[in-house]
Amino acid sequence: MGFHRFYETWFDHLRLLVDQLSQAPKPPTTQDHHHALHHLVQKAMAHYAEYYRVKSLAAKHDVLSVFAAPWSTSLERSLLWIGGWRPTTVFHLIYTESSIMFGSQIVDILRGLRTGDLGDLSPAQFRRVSELQCDTVREENAITDELSEWQDGSGDMLGLVCGNTNGKMERLGRVLEKADDLRLRTVRNVVEMLTPQQAVQFLTAAAELQFGVHIWGLNHDRRRSDK
Repeated sequence: MGFHRFYETWFDHLRLLVDQLSQAPKPPTTQDHHHALHHLVQKAMAHYAEYYRVKSLAAKHDVLSVFAAPWSTSLERSLLWIGGWRPTTVFHLIYTESSIMFGSQIVDILRGLRTGDLGDLSPAQFRRVSELQCDTVREENAITDELSEWQDGSGDMLGLVCGNTNGKMERLGRVLEKADDLRLRTVRNVVEMLTPQQAVQFLTAAAELQFGVHIWGLNHDRRRSDK
């Protein structure tokens, strides 16, 4: 329940941060605007880092509870990859947002006008996104393999019944820690290769996706409980 309460407070704070991100000057036209965007990005990343710090502490106390994420809706849990979102989701989001913004501003872009948003990613940025995606896929697959090995090794139920669980839980905790590290590191790497304006748009889109899935899940769970 300790982490559950933390998550609820953290989630509410994320909503406030997204409101601030949404109200940021777009596009930035002064040096103060650029500083404000940079500050908001740092603030959002610190918020995510705090989530993973507290989650790591909670996992050391009860890794199975954190892995199962009982504070999430049924829909959210069905989408989980090792106790959280799949890191490669970041790249699908980047490509989708970039495509939508590019399409809505294609006339201006063809006229040579630079929008500076996610629809205006440079060739170098696209190359960097592609490189990061390949690296993330490799790490994601390696961690998935580690979890599969852990699950295969858990077939010895006699050892679990006899209480020999410490080593198993510690190993599961390490897998979860690697997955969370990859999640946070992926977001950081993407944010670092974006401009502050693009990073604000990316972080806003990521949070709004999280909110949307959560609300959809809540509505689904309510309909099930009413039957």
